[in-house]
Amino acid sequence: MRQIVRWTALAAIAVASSAMAAPVLMSAEWAAEACRAWNADAGLTGALYESGWAANNKNRAQKILRMARADCKESPQVELQIAVLDRQAHCVAGVPASAPPLDLDVDYLMTAQTARWMEMGRGEYGPMRAMMFGKLSFEGPMIEAMGNMGPFEGFLRLVGKVPGDTASCPK
Repeated sequence: MRQIVRWTALAAIAVASSAMAAPVLMSAEWAAEACRAWNADAGLTGALYESGWAANNKNRAQKILRMARADCKESPQVELQIAVLDRQAHCVAGVPASAPPLDLDVDYLMTAQTARWMEMGRGEYGPMRAMMFGKLSFEGPMIEAMGNMGPFEGFLRLVGKVPGDTASCPK
């Protein structure tokens, strides 16, 4: 009887552990978590509002930051949708990428190999070095991004702050 109770307890722990496992990096679930982490980061919400970055959206409701893992070619992209709310650059959605094409005058597309995303997330190097050495593929308003390098680095660090499983690709 004791053995059965022990195995039942171990099974319950295993089920609970798998339920708490990190979502796949750059999946829809991960993007939702990244959106919450964005909103908890004053360096993103405050600085990107104050610089005018968030308001540069061509009078649309939001600005889009789209991301992908380059080594997961068949996986859907995800995006963070950023809007000005209460004098902050607020993430209003972390979702699978929407169908409309990006407007690269105001929106961003960033892709990198999973290992490179993790390196940037750990702060091993910033966005300037990542782009210069081809570790981060970047499309969007480059001058705007360069004027916001500190917050942009904070955005890349979200990958290190938001747990994500890298053993598989998003589906």
